[in-house]
Amino acid sequence: MTFNDFISIPSVVRIKKGAIDRLGIYLARPQFTKVSFFYSPGIDSIIDRARLSLKDNNITILDELLITDASFEHASELFTHLSSDCHACIGIGGGKALDVARYVSFLANKPFYSVPTALSNDSFCSPQSSLTVGGKRRSLPSKQPYAVVVDTQICLDCPDIIWFAGIGDLMGKVSAIVDWKMAFHAVNTPVNDLAALLSDATVFQFMACPERTLEGIKILATALMMNGVAMEIAGSSRPASGSEHLISHALDRISRKPRMHGLQVGVATYVCSLLQKQTNDRLGELFEKIGFWDFIAQEPFSTSEWTEAIQLAPSIKNHYYTVLSSRDCVPEFLELVKTNKYLKRCFS
Repeated sequence: MTFNDFISIPSVVRIKKGAIDRLGIYLARPQFTKVSFFYSPGIDSIIDRARLSLKDNNITILDELLITDASFEHASELFTHLSSDCHACIGIGGGKALDVARYVSFLANKPFYSVPTALSNDSFCSPQSSLTVGGKRRSLPSKQPYAVVVDTQICLDCPDIIWFAGIGDLMGKVSAIVDWKMAFHAVNTPVNDLAALLSDATVFQFMACPERTLEGIKILATALMMNGVAMEIAGSSRPASGSEHLISHALDRISRKPRMHGLQVGVATYVCSLLQKQTNDRLGELFEKIGFWDFIAQEPFSTSEWTEAIQLAPSIKNHYYTVLSSRDCVPEFLELVKTNKYLKRCFS
């Protein structure tokens, strides 16, 4: 077992309405006056507001890069052309822009400002970058952002699917922590108690206020961010990822039409919690209350694809012991799809 000598956590956290219009202030205070700017397509009005904020605070944009290619090869090339006098890297938008900006800042040893415009998962505050290497998706070691800036109004205005995906990814911690503790008892996988407690706490924090309001968005963003911190503390993804994520990764490989990550994880979390014999049905009730089950039922998942995914999932990460490693769970899954009042609406 190894111990971290240094835990990297965000130094600046701003989660509030209008935060994008204060981005320049958050850079000027630590005197990061020359920046490289990475952003996603399709958010022109948001980018315009960010540019104006930087201009108003005398922040110079040295490199401005539209990111559509989230590959290791592309990120490495951008690093080689990064301006030598850059003080910080900013990523604005969705996963691709944030992952590339994070990895370039890691290679350049520059502070990274993470500015997500949607809260579909916890990757905006992750110590890893999800990039393709030779065309295959990999999680590459990076570092936590120096700053997390979330404009709650922008995130509140996102489509329903983003809201449900973010909640689904957050709720994945319900099964991930149980899997982690199972792995300790089965194969002696080390468990970091603080990381596990922190991850658990984020779930209950959101359950106390699962509302699609500015306050609810703030709580969701904070909870997702703290899961990134939990992964940093643990030195692995175990506080935030277990059997439910393995099923989602398997679906990404075999499904004819993979759904958004958080939607797959949310449903898989509920399935895996039942396979783990968790007796409290607060998760199912929460999903019912917020309309998650109704949203999934509009386009039910394929039972046959999920059967294949559950069989494939344990091999996605051979060293990851989860409930799916303990036995053949397919018969139980098929029975749940037939009998569970929530699941039978969500599969065809």
